[in-house]
Amino acid sequence: MRYNIDEMPKKGKAKNTLNKAKHTKLMNQKINKVKLEKQRTKDRLKALIKKVNEQKNEQKSDEL
Repeated sequence: MRYNIDEMPKKGKAKNTLNKAKHTKLMNQKINKVKLEKQRTKDRLKALIKKVNEQKNEQKSDEL
């Protein structure tokens, strides 16, 4: 049995490309959301640490 190589691939639209595109889009949204949440948490902690350090410095200066 011999196959003609010219007739092997199917003509027309590629199968399942819409689902793959949707999946990629949703996964990218999820990844971006997680990155954004991590960055927000990091920024919030930095601000909190800065505030606490300023309060400590004020207390030290008041004691002197």
